[in-house]
Amino acid sequence: MKYGIALFPSKKLQDLVNSYRKRYDPNYALVPPHLTIKNAFEASEEEMKTISQELRHIAQEANPLKISIKKVSSFSPVNNVIYLKVEPTDELIDLHNKLHTGGLESKPEYSFVPHITLAQQLSDDEHSDVLHRLKMTDVSHEETIDRFHLLYQLENGSWTVYETFLLGKDCK
Repeated sequence: MKYGIALFPSKKLQDLVNSYRKRYDPNYALVPPHLTIKNAFEASEEEMKTISQELRHIAQEANPLKISIKKVSSFSPVNNVIYLKVEPTDELIDLHNKLHTGGLESKPEYSFVPHITLAQQLSDDEHSDVLHRLKMTDVSHEETIDRFHLLYQLENGSWTVYETFLLGKDCK
C-alpha cells in the first residue's frame, strides 16, 4: 500500500487554499490542503507496525511547529505548480530529516521546499496568468501545528488518514 506523511494546516488556511484549488488543482478532491513532509512510499501491513512505532517516537521527540507563510511562489520552470511558501524553520527541517532516516530511510526525489499547493498541471499561459494574479495578493499567515498525519492512498487515488501523531513529550 502507498503511504505519505503530511501536516494539515488550520481550517481557516485550508479554506483559503481550497478557494484556489477548486479551480486550479485537479487533485483538489483527492487530498485536503497539506504540507508534505514525506512523499509517498510503499509499505506492507507488517512494516506499518514498526513504522507507526517509529513515527510515535519521532513525534514525542519533536515540538509543535510554528509555520509562517509570507508569499506565493512557483516551481516553474521545473513544473507548473503554484504554492504558498512555508518558511523553512529548523524544527520543520529537522522533522523532515527524521522522517527520512532509520526504518523510514529514503532519499527524497527533490530538495525539501515546504509548501502548500494552490495550483498544478496548468498550461504555461494559465500558469503565468494565475501566478501573476496570486503574487499580487497579500499572503501573511502564521500558526502552530501540533500533529502530523500518516496517510494512505485508496484505490480511487484519494488519500485518507491512517494514523495521527501528536507532537511533544506529553503526547501519547
